[in-house]
Amino acid sequence: MTSKELVLRTLEWSNTDGRVARQLWDLPWASQHYPDQLRQLKNDFTWDIDSPETVYTHPPVTRGAQYDPGEFIDEWGCVFTNIHSGVIGEVKHPIVSADDWSDAGSVHIPEELIDFDIEQVNRSCADKAALFLLSGCCPRPFERLQFIRGTANLYMDLMDPPPKMLAFMERMHDFYCRLLTKWAKTNVDALNFMDDWGAQTDLLISPVLWERFFQPMYRDYIEIAHSNGKKIFMHSDGNILRILPKLIDLGLDAINSQIFCMGLENLAPYRGKITFWGEIDRQHLLPHGSAEEIRRAVESVYHTLWADGGCIAQCEFGPGADPQNVYHVFSSWAALR
Repeated sequence: MTSKELVLRTLEWSNTDGRVARQLWDLPWASQHYPDQLRQLKNDFTWDIDSPETVYTHPPVTRGAQYDPGEFIDEWGCVFTNIHSGVIGEVKHPIVSADDWSDAGSVHIPEELIDFDIEQVNRSCADKAALFLLSGCCPRPFERLQFIRGTANLYMDLMDPPPKMLAFMERMHDFYCRLLTKWAKTNVDALNFMDDWGAQTDLLISPVLWERFFQPMYRDYIEIAHSNGKKIFMHSDGNILRILPKLIDLGLDAINSQIFCMGLENLAPYRGKITFWGEIDRQHLLPHGSAEEIRRAVESVYHTLWADGGCIAQCEFGPGADPQNVYHVFSSWAALR
């Protein structure tokens, strides 16, 4: 069974005799601090999910290095300040400072990202034909608005949205839909998007505001994927229990979320309704857990959420993670199947 077949069976709850599909997320921090351990992981385990190489006719303009200390300006013009090597920085000075969003025209919507070569992407897909391939784009409307406006300002704006902010949101959403639609015409297996919606115990904004502004966007993204025969994956950190049923109702195929932050017992009702694309607790277990605690955590995910699929063995190798614990995550999953 190829990796592609394995992931598809997992998403469709028909993986009756295969191992659990795997994916490692390794930040540059991991290769900087633990290159030998990272090589061992990649030597000992097969990763089933990847993305194709992408060539742009007119590459988007950025400035600086995304993972180096200093300033990095992304393709939208957002300025990230970074004080640590190997991770992404934070936006300290948002582009839109006017409360009425009259300066929204200073934001660069990166149309260059749509101007990629489909035939080249498909050649890359053919080179990686055995793998399950995600699109080379990742819309993130809520986070993008925070980068543009600043988190606190955006929260206030959402309570009484200025007309020019709503107009910008329409332009941003139109861009993301056109970007996903072009990716849906390639030979990737799934589209993907993200937004970090949760704090430690609840959502960052009212579910009413989420339903008003962002649920319709996600409905469009999921429809674009499914109408073109693609699966669709989403990432969201924090406690997202309040919106998980709504994401399932929208037809989302897989969610990468902090399942230990929400509590496995609270996720049990959704077994067999969505694929849990990782993860293992990176707040406590990956930095500080014992090998036995890691094994028990993996087993608890499997016994609570596995239903001839519905789980992908994924975790993040990032700042603070003990490399041996990351290894134990995947060896524990392998021992189960």
